[in-house]
Amino acid sequence: MGHCSSKEAAVWRCLQRNLLQRRREGSGPMTESTMKNCTMLNCITTSKYNVLTFLPINLFEQFQEVANTYFLFLLILQLIPQISSLSWFTTIVPLALVLSITAVKDATDDYFRHRSDNQVNNRQSRVLIRGSLQNEKWMNVRVGDIIKLENNQFVAADLLLLSSSEPHGLCYIETAELDGETNMKVRQSVSVTSELGDPNNLAQFNGEVVCEPPNNKLDRFRGMLYWREKKYTLTNQNMLLRGCVLRNTEACYGLVIFAGPDTKLMQNSGRTKFKRTSIDRLMNTLVLWIFGFLVCMGIVLAVGNAVWEREVGTLFQHYLPWDPPVDGFLFSAVLTFWSYVIILNTVVPISLYVSVEVIRLGHSYFINWDQLMFCSKCNTAAEARTTTLSEELGQVEYIFSDKTGTLTQNIMSFKKCSINGHSYGEVANPLGPHPKRLDFTPFNLLADPDFCFYDDTLLESVKVGDSHTQEFFRLLSLCHTVMSEEKSEGELVYKAQSPDESALVTAARNFGFVFRSRTLGTITTTEMGRTVTYTLLAILDFNNARKRMSVIVRNPEGRIRLYCKGADTVLLERLRPCKQDLINITSDHLNEYAADGLRTLALAYRDLTEEQWDMWSESHQCADKEEDLLSAAYEQIEQDMTLLGGTAIEDKLQEGVPETIALLSLANIKTWIVTGDKQETAVNIGYSCKMLTDDMTQVFIISGHSVQRVKQELRRAREQMIALSQTKDSEREEVVEGCGEVCFMKFGGAGKQSQCPPSNRMDNISGDFALIINGHSLAHALEADMEEEFITTACACKAVICCRVTPLQKAQVVELVKKYKRAVTLAIGDGANDVSMIKSAHIGVGISGQEGIQAVLASDYSFSQFRFLQRLLLDVPDQRSLEYPKLYEPGQFNLLFNKKVFFICIAQGIYTSVVLFFVPYAILADASQNNGEPLTDYQTFAVTTATALVIVVSVQISLDTGFWTIFNHVFVWGSLGCYFTIMFAVHSQTLFSSFPNHFHFVGSAQSTLLQPVVWLTIALATVICIVPVLAFRFLKLDLKPQLSDTVRHTQLMCEKKRRPAGGRVASNWRRAGSVSEGRLGARGGSRRSGYAFAHQEGFGELITSGKNMRLSSLALASFASRHSSSWIETLRRKKHAHTPPSTSGECTPALSHSSSVLGCSQEAPIEVETVQESRMIPTTST
Repeated sequence: MGHCSSKEAAVWRCLQRNLLQRRREGSGPMTESTMKNCTMLNCITTSKYNVLTFLPINLFEQFQEVANTYFLFLLILQLIPQISSLSWFTTIVPLALVLSITAVKDATDDYFRHRSDNQVNNRQSRVLIRGSLQNEKWMNVRVGDIIKLENNQFVAADLLLLSSSEPHGLCYIETAELDGETNMKVRQSVSVTSELGDPNNLAQFNGEVVCEPPNNKLDRFRGMLYWREKKYTLTNQNMLLRGCVLRNTEACYGLVIFAGPDTKLMQNSGRTKFKRTSIDRLMNTLVLWIFGFLVCMGIVLAVGNAVWEREVGTLFQHYLPWDPPVDGFLFSAVLTFWSYVIILNTVVPISLYVSVEVIRLGHSYFINWDQLMFCSKCNTAAEARTTTLSEELGQVEYIFSDKTGTLTQNIMSFKKCSINGHSYGEVANPLGPHPKRLDFTPFNLLADPDFCFYDDTLLESVKVGDSHTQEFFRLLSLCHTVMSEEKSEGELVYKAQSPDESALVTAARNFGFVFRSRTLGTITTTEMGRTVTYTLLAILDFNNARKRMSVIVRNPEGRIRLYCKGADTVLLERLRPCKQDLINITSDHLNEYAADGLRTLALAYRDLTEEQWDMWSESHQCADKEEDLLSAAYEQIEQDMTLLGGTAIEDKLQEGVPETIALLSLANIKTWIVTGDKQETAVNIGYSCKMLTDDMTQVFIISGHSVQRVKQELRRAREQMIALSQTKDSEREEVVEGCGEVCFMKFGGAGKQSQCPPSNRMDNISGDFALIINGHSLAHALEADMEEEFITTACACKAVICCRVTPLQKAQVVELVKKYKRAVTLAIGDGANDVSMIKSAHIGVGISGQEGIQAVLASDYSFSQFRFLQRLLLDVPDQRSLEYPKLYEPGQFNLLFNKKVFFICIAQGIYTSVVLFFVPYAILADASQNNGEPLTDYQTFAVTTATALVIVVSVQISLDTGFWTIFNHVFVWGSLGCYFTIMFAVHSQTLFSSFPNHFHFVGSAQSTLLQPVVWLTIALATVICIVPVLAFRFLKLDLKPQLSDTVRHTQLMCEKKRRPAGGRVASNWRRAGSVSEGRLGARGGSRRSGYAFAHQEGFGELITSGKNMRLSSLALASFASRHSSSWIETLRRKKHAHTPPSTSGECTPALSHSSSVLGCSQEAPIEVETVQESRMIPTTST
């Protein structure tokens, strides 16, 4: 236990008493890891407030707005009678209105967070209490509880796996919500607890766990279990983390180690931040400037008061003495200063804040009501979970997107294949009717009814007995680590470690080569209706370095054959030199598949003689799991193979993903993919969604394992970008020079750019570049002295993909862009591993998908499809914005509201004020009514000036409005109507009768507005105010039109011409300066591999070791004597080994190889009875 202070000892005793009491109830053991959190429950909270903290916290947040603080200060001044000339309610009413509207809005936002938290916290778990399993809410689960999990259930807390329904304490989990990986992972309980599967035995378990404190390291756990006077080492392989899903395991039991905010999932979630928009920050700055101007005005007027009181006011002291406590002109000046601050308070526009809050609230409801962002398939509508960020949606420059579940559907399907030089799966006429889906049932009763394929020529090739086609599917039915469970005759359920393998084995199943079952040494298939049992001699397992896997089998006739599948880049190098034409054709097919965004594998085989097998088997056994020797053995046997063909699997994207990314790219919005998945898979998706294209100028891969190496690779990438960009600009200069000097000036020659400093040259890079960086390299790139190197290189690229990144690294990438680019960022994801990224970005979007609701809970906006992002960002007005996405750019560069615009408005306001004061003043000074009485009274002047002001502002708003809706008409013309209604009411006899001390001027409005000279004065003032604005706008439209002006003109011309090809002009304009639609699907001449295989090392050894198979007691006893070492321990040892450098010269991470050769290689296949006696344990659900 170690030593601890008296305070810690007291806490430990508290925890001990608590856990001992629960142990007496039969609930479980005590743990030392949460010694200081003895009352910690599993409750999570993503909300910001509760009933007690709402008012103080919300008011504190609101008074961070400078205007709110100013008006609170003004209210305090108005309570001092010596300086206040206005009633205090003139300030408290609008201030209370602003605070109330914002408070209601914030309370509504937080209410939905509370509701979502309650949905999670009230989920049910089976907890061992008083010796029996009882239902308990997640929020009531405590450290030390023992929980029973069943198949497909989410893990409620960080658990130590105690026992499982599977052999040897194994269980299978899906960690997509934690790290974005879709492949299954294996966890194993400590051997001493693996047999505690009965609740009665678990109730007596009284071990002690000493472990590391809570942290955010998803791939590491260190601890010790003390039980029965022995200690056992605990690692991450023994842990089930919150957010994982139990798969293909009937049930398991776990001990709660970390709960609630201490779980690794929540440790990676980050804190809920108070997000403020750039408009809020700018308005705070402007209000400070306005207040400074107000103070200057007050000082000038106070100085004037002091001078007047000293020179003139003292002469009237006998008749008009100063009010106490004023005793001199200086004190009078001080009071006058504060009086003018109160009188001139309208200079600070509190109404602007009211308008902004109302508009934000309205926008949030429009998003919620938008039927075009409603997904009928999952019955999910878009939801604005905050109402304070709506204007930021028009300023986004960078989008950070997760891959799994956000861009993809987590569904793999067999789309195409190449067999003996023939390509299958192509649709003959893409523009014609949709081809008919093949029905495999008449041909194969064991076919999967959900399998979808359209090319009947492949099925006919199988039926006629083509040897190459049949051998192709025979390979797919044998070369894998899939498990099969046959619940009833013909009802097969495949459990694969990766969705890729499931798709391949299912394809073989439908084309007549059905994988039925496997034992320790056999694989049983049904080939064209005939049952065949192969002897499994060896599995050469997959890993990231080999990029391939092989099996060696003996068929019933005694022939030994090696089947191999893997990346074309590694498999084609190991083929026999003959049949070069077939290799070239197949390579071309695979490149075509890769260009379509499909995931490709090459297939090959090799026949072995008994002598070759015996020699290799002996050398393999001598290797004894030594990495170098194993690699040499694999290389020796996987040579001189014969090519069969290749496969193409589609990792299905969500609907509309490529179109959405292309449209956002045209709007100058850059999309980065940040995913925990492996590089090959992430790159493949990059090509599928058209972020990466084959005709890109260059794709840079950063994979260094040291700071120095990463720095070199980043600098080399920048140097190549500059060199390629200068070459491109030189070619452009030559073309431009041929067109003349005018064209050269239009393009802005390359000579200018060559004189720029390096930092500026990176900002002016021309060319389509992409950057791909791995997680281990990103860790170095995110260090303090490397940040600028990375961000400069990445932001010069059109596409960036960060793979194998942790949740914390996702947030760090977002923060880096915010820090150096000062751009508005948006993060979108659907899993718990995206929460920290969503919270870090200016705008967080949660996809309500397959990976739980953690991302939605932490988001500002949520919907069900990635494609809705284009409507969320480009939706004012929707048709024009989606047709012309370049209209989005002014918001990115703050061209619509900035300090320059503010000062222009100030200048226009001063001009308007001068006109509205002096024009009525000059006219009404000598004017008279119809009866001859003068119009020089203050009320006539006030009504005339106020009416002219309202009309001028309404006309100005109308001129500023480019898209009219019913709401514009209601508010613009309704404001005029409200003004006249209120003005006539204020000057009515009714209010005078009720409040004679406040409303003195009865009938002034009516009598003033009945005078023709008044309306002529208003019209003249309006014309003088508006005509210069109109003249300036026409000149600007003619000499320097904006993007919106060009679009508006284009649409008007199209409407006038009324021709069918009217959209051609818009299409040509839309393509200007951007990537054409045809180019998105273009295939360049360069070749690249479409290899991507979501598989994990170790399953080959798991199968050949028999750890995941249920055997009879006799077979299990004989097997245990030969295979007693833990395969997980073997993998753990391999992590410290290093592989030789790759052929490319780059350093590669430490990778391990695993395989197993059965000792009974010369024996006959196991009898059918043995096959039936053994039941395969699944590894992944298909």
